[in-house]
Amino acid sequence: MACLECHGDKDSEAYLEDDSTLSTFVDAEVLSHSVHAEVDCTECHTEFKGQGDKHKATPFANRRAVTLAYSKQCKDCHFQNFTRSLDGVHAGLQAEGKTEAAVCVDCHGGHDIGKAAEPRSAISRTCAKCHEKISNVYAMSVHGSALQEKENPDVPSCTDCHRAHDIADPRQNAWRLETPQMCGRCHTDEKMMKKYGLSTHVLSSYLQDFHGTSVALQKGTNDAPVTALCTDCHGIHDISKVDAPGSKVKENLAETCRKCHPGSSSPDFPAAWLSHYEPTWERAPLVWVVQGAYDILIPVMIGSLILQIALHLWRVVANR
Repeated sequence: MACLECHGDKDSEAYLEDDSTLSTFVDAEVLSHSVHAEVDCTECHTEFKGQGDKHKATPFANRRAVTLAYSKQCKDCHFQNFTRSLDGVHAGLQAEGKTEAAVCVDCHGGHDIGKAAEPRSAISRTCAKCHEKISNVYAMSVHGSALQEKENPDVPSCTDCHRAHDIADPRQNAWRLETPQMCGRCHTDEKMMKKYGLSTHVLSSYLQDFHGTSVALQKGTNDAPVTALCTDCHGIHDISKVDAPGSKVKENLAETCRKCHPGSSSPDFPAAWLSHYEPTWERAPLVWVVQGAYDILIPVMIGSLILQIALHLWRVVANR
């Protein structure tokens, strides 16, 4: 490649307007393994088209200006994903003048672009470049540790929850209200949950209790959630196994409840809450009996009413 005759030199550099220098060295070996290995340099560096080997230097104010400028070139080939990114939280921050917010090159790289999400653990490492503290917490969680250590395809990476190009702002209430459905995408998958001995009824049982009902009534609004969401009890990036030491939803459940119910000083307070608990004869037998009775009684009552109305109509017609 002709460009590497100059840019293959490790000492190759450009001068920026803030009096700093920028290395313009391109490692041929790295470039050869990029998904863009066969793409001509001027497809991205369009300002150099037709200038030949001895092109004019492009003036840039600083290093960040270089990254921002070349990220815009991505839209020529990746228009759909580029336009999606304009609806994301990062583009919103850019529009506010916060130029440090991530753009295409920050996440995908420049000359070393690999296949997206290969390996999946690379996603969280990429996000960690800006969100290091959160990434460290996630890496210790039940999801993060399984992804980082075993490349487990079943656990969520950052983009599974926050999306990829149109990354949502987790501070938006409308996004937070979608948390149950977000968690439910995996936790209602029977095949996946069977591997780990987890119930697939966690979403339905949550939506049937007073917490979930409140969320359902707020759906479609941008009002602050008035009730506990999945993340309020289980954590966000620090989710652990339910029976793990220090779990928020087992040995420390009473303390977790006090975040919203500060007056609930009794350690027995959580026992009044049946969400996620599927009543059985061994656990909550009274609830199980009443639920079973209603499962029989209600269909019998409705069926009897329908039968009574049908017989009454038949008799009216027969007596004419």
